Amino acid sequence: MALLSVQNLEMRFGEKLIQRDVSFEVQAGSIFAVMGGSGCGKSTLLRHLVGLLPPASGAVLHGGVDYWAATDAEREAMRLKFGMLFQSAALWSSMTVLENVCLALARQTALDEAAQEARAREVLEWVGMADAADKLPASLSGGMKKRAGLARAIASEPPLLFLDEPSAGLDPISSRRLDDLILDIRERTGAAVVFVSHELPSLFAIADDGIFLDADSKQPIAHGRPSELVKARVHPTVDAFLRREAPPDPPAPPAPGDPA
Repeated sequence: MALLSVQNLEMRFGEKLIQRDVSFEVQAGSIFAVMGGSGCGKSTLLRHLVGLLPPASGAVLHGGVDYWAATDAEREAMRLKFGMLFQSAALWSSMTVLENVCLALARQTALDEAAQEARAREVLEWVGMADAADKLPASLSGGMKKRAGLARAIASEPPLLFLDEPSAGLDPISSRRLDDLILDIRERTGAAVVFVSHELPSLFAIADDGIFLDADSKQPIAHGRPSELVKARVHPTVDAFLRREAPPDPPAPPAPGDPA
């Protein structure tokens, strides 16, 4: 059974259609990319997957259970099984890095305070943030904030991780280090990862599978490993994105009086 299954999802803001006919599955241990140009709905899709936005129609299943048809208790149990790294890292500014990680452990585990701190320090060591444990987020670089947020997301070793633009705003070296860390997390914990990105090096380096959301047609237009999609040339828009070319012009609307 898939850890995550998305079935004919339609996303809207009021009457505005964002995406429709979105379907895919994420298996244990896989790294799945949500791709597409700016404004196509990538981060909006992620918010639907983690329960922050309800779908207009369709279903999001965690472990075979429809999130939006579940009881409050079932939803809470589902949320405890995934970690989330927001694009901004979303660290509590008044708490140290260590306290941020401990807060997640207090919510997601039954560990006592001493065990929470021990686990938090272990995870911070893993992501290379042990020396920053007692620092406040305001004193951290962008890359350090991302690693601190990732430490918080993986502290309880959830089977599923959601990462929103993990490499956004990072220099190439920091971005590569973060990619390597994500691969290491998958290797050591077996966690599946769903990540939103338009960073080509990251997409090619770590994604096993993925879906491409199109802003013009408002639906997915490709599904597969990025490194294979770029070879297969499945769609002009996908080709342009993955090859850093100018995207093709959308079809012109018919002139008045022309047949549809």
